[in-house]
Amino acid sequence: MTSQTSVSRINVMKPWLGETETAAVSEVIASGWVAQGPKTAAFERAFAEHQKAQYAVATSNCTTALQLALIVAGVKTGDDVVVPSFSFIATANAPTYLGARPVFADVEELTGNVTAKTVAAVLTDKTTAIIVVDQGGMPLDLRPLRNLCDERGIAMVEDAACGAGSTYRGAPVGVGADVSAWSFHPRKLLTTGEGGMLTTNNEQWANRARRLREHAMDVSAAERHGSTLAPQESYGEVGYNFRMTDLQAAVGLVQLGKLDAMVQRRRELAGRYREAFQGIAGLRCVRDPEHGTSNFQSFWVEVLPDFPMSREQLLEKLATDEISARRGIMAAHQQPAYAGHSGQISSLPVTERLTANTLILPIYHELAEHEQDRVIASVLNAGGE
Repeated sequence: MTSQTSVSRINVMKPWLGETETAAVSEVIASGWVAQGPKTAAFERAFAEHQKAQYAVATSNCTTALQLALIVAGVKTGDDVVVPSFSFIATANAPTYLGARPVFADVEELTGNVTAKTVAAVLTDKTTAIIVVDQGGMPLDLRPLRNLCDERGIAMVEDAACGAGSTYRGAPVGVGADVSAWSFHPRKLLTTGEGGMLTTNNEQWANRARRLREHAMDVSAAERHGSTLAPQESYGEVGYNFRMTDLQAAVGLVQLGKLDAMVQRRRELAGRYREAFQGIAGLRCVRDPEHGTSNFQSFWVEVLPDFPMSREQLLEKLATDEISARRGIMAAHQQPAYAGHSGQISSLPVTERLTANTLILPIYHELAEHEQDRVIASVLNAGGE
């Protein structure tokens, strides 16, 4: 392209950060307390209130939050934990870290989420927990899964990494699970760079998670550093270093105040995509299920056989037009790390179809309509419109 015809690249995702976040970080630096401390505690309180949870425990990332969630839920070495294969590989890794076996369940095509039926099909005598995922921000149908867990006496852990701002039957996602884990990675709506959160209504679980994230000390770092004569700490079990910093938490507090606006904007953009692609043969757009509303952390389309191009060809077409899209969610059971893993005990046809045929289109708060129109035009051109 010449300089006269060149166009700027449209990214698949861009965090909404600005001067307010900069000022919040500067304030923390000026305070001299940059590690886990008062800002982290404030972020925990604010996030718990927003998500209608009684307790929130900040962590270094969502994977560590998920690992702690499994520990406090009682998962041990030798247990089976049902997980969707159709998820980022961290969902399967978390139980693996504990010596448990991730048992892969299939998903439904509408949301890309597990259902009570797909989970029930792979339960074993050793199943002590299930991990359910709000994939791409799509709320899962929790009630039937909750009933299944209650009937079997197993824990429900919600991997709500993508779910901040999504709702299930009018309430925030995550509140119906025994314990939930959240991500603040830059691909998510609310970001702290890296970072995560565990939420639960179980006070004992929350208290244990707080200790475990900080080497299992019985006295927190904030208590020790806040005392002229620090109390003697002890360590009742082997813990971890899964802490969030106050620098991250300061950003998180600002981002939390923006979350509702982010969700509103993404839903507007998702609506424009669906309207533009309505009636296009061979394209199926993700949409809200009847039981909830999505924050549209991702907007994905399935490329069906009657579309003129394959998924890979459409990705190449978008790239030629300086538009960065991404392949859809991975299938963990197909990855080398889990090759031949005994956790696949049934076929996963929907997972494999969605992994092979979906792609994620650009969607983020500051995506301008003229930029989205470029994405739409590229897809319509690929479809022969």
